[in-house]
Amino acid sequence: MEKAKTLMYEGGFNGFLTVIFKSFKENLNVSDIQKQRDIQKGLFSETETVQLQSDKAKRVWDGIQKKDRTALKTIYFAYLSEKTGIEFLLYQYIHHMFFGEAKISSEAIKDVFLKLHQYAGMVAREKHRIEAIATFKDSQDQIHYTAVTPYHDVLPLLSRYYRSKFPGKEFLIYDNKRKYALFYNLLTISHISMEIPTDFFKTQSSSKPLKPLITKTVPYPFSRRANFKNSNQKAAV
Repeated sequence: MEKAKTLMYEGGFNGFLTVIFKSFKENLNVSDIQKQRDIQKGLFSETETVQLQSDKAKRVWDGIQKKDRTALKTIYFAYLSEKTGIEFLLYQYIHHMFFGEAKISSEAIKDVFLKLHQYAGMVAREKHRIEAIATFKDSQDQIHYTAVTPYHDVLPLLSRYYRSKFPGKEFLIYDNKRKYALFYNLLTISHISMEIPTDFFKTQSSSKPLKPLITKTVPYPFSRRANFKNSNQKAAV
């Protein structure tokens, strides 16, 4: 049997889906899947880094949708929980979806699914909590903005709600813990990986412009947008 491998990726949902594609295509003996920043080598595991390939990630996502559309939301929400070991749990679940009991029994997969369902529920509740407590200010350049510190990585799930709440308004939501922001400019939703000074959010008036701080924006990949609109689930973002 091939020696077990720990597969590493750069982080991000598309990176994770790329790992799934590679592991299935090459029939790898996977012992764990970890983000590069969190890597902890197993005693008997080799490690291999998998580079993001959006086309491969999309093939996995589309394949899951064909197998079980209702699983899309559970998989994505559970991933955003950031729970330790979440990638390997999702790998087991998706592998069972495609290959049955080849690596994990139907009985064992029930425990995996219960955990994923629990984690997805936690993320859904955190999404609603942030929507309820977030308070916005207006910057000098008329951008609604706020900073939040969610327990889970829920920013990718907030766009749809705030586009409806603030029609015709640009807005920015900053995650204090993860140091990135969700920015909507009326045309696109962008992911901003940067650190915004904390004193900016302490300003009581619109005395400061926000756009000069937005120096580098990255549009959300397909899997961070409204992927559930064609399924039985409502669009989440």
